This record gives sequence, structure tokens and C-alpha cells, in this order.
Amino acid sequence: MKKFPELRKYTNPVWVRLVILCQKKLKVCFIMFIVMSISTSAEIYYEEAEEFLSKGDLVQACEKYYKAAEEAIKLLVIENNLKEIINEAEEHGWDSKTLNDAVTELSYKLGDNIIDMWASAVTLFTARKFMDKDLIENYKKDIKTLIEEAKQRFSIKVLK
Repeated sequence: MKKFPELRKYTNPVWVRLVILCQKKLKVCFIMFIVMSISTSAEIYYEEAEEFLSKGDLVQACEKYYKAAEEAIKLLVIENNLKEIINEAEEHGWDSKTLNDAVTELSYKLGDNIIDMWASAVTLFTARKFMDKDLIENYKKDIKTLIEEAKQRFSIKVLK
């Protein structure tokens, strides 16, 4: 089995990993089938944060967890077609005001728990130099839940 390296375009919320199985006996590579595994940029950032955390680089881990949450929020905005937020992002970029506006709008559709999850991400980012591993472990649970929410809603749209 040959695996091609994935392209990591963090500005694009979704990319595809392709796995191609080759028939070696025939000395020719035939594509037998392609397996598509859809990963969001939020998941990739989360995985990177986990690596930093395991290596003891707590500041970098906090920054990656925050970025993972940010990407999940962006994906939820797109999935929920929040046109005002999308226009704001196109005009001003994804600054903190736009992200906070997005979380507020998403809370009307998805519930107030999204505010708590975003607050955990903001806490990780703003207090990253003062966090110990136990605190990070606690806050990262909300980030994981946020990513799973975004992934689940995206998966439902892909299947339709």
C-alpha cells in the first residue's frame, strides 16, 4: 500500500486523504480502489496540539488547541450558512470580533454550550504561558467536543 502525503491547506476547512492500493506482482500499479477519509483542518490542528502536549510544549499545544477551535467555528459558520458572519469575515478577516460574533450567532442555532466550548479555547490561548498540563487536559475536552460537533454536522451534509 502506498500512501501519498496529504496537503495541509489550513485555509481550506476540508481536504481529502487518498490511499491507493497497488498490485506489486504485476509490476504495474493499478488503482484497485480509493478510500476517502475526510478530515477537517480543526482535527489536524487538534492532532498537532496533542503531539505538542505529549512532548511537553504546553504553549504550542495551547495555541494549536485554540486554532483547532477556531477552525471548527469557521466550519460551523459555513455549514449553517451564516451569511452576515461570512460577509464580515470576507471584509475584516477572521479577527476576534468576527469569531465572537460567529459564536454568538451559532449559539442561537446550536445552543449556549458552544459559548462554553469557545470560552475554553480562548482561555487556553490567553493564559497559555501560565497553564499546566492538568489544566490543559481539562480545557481540551471542550475543544474536542466542538470539533466533533462540527465534524458530525459536516458529515451529515456530505452524506445528503
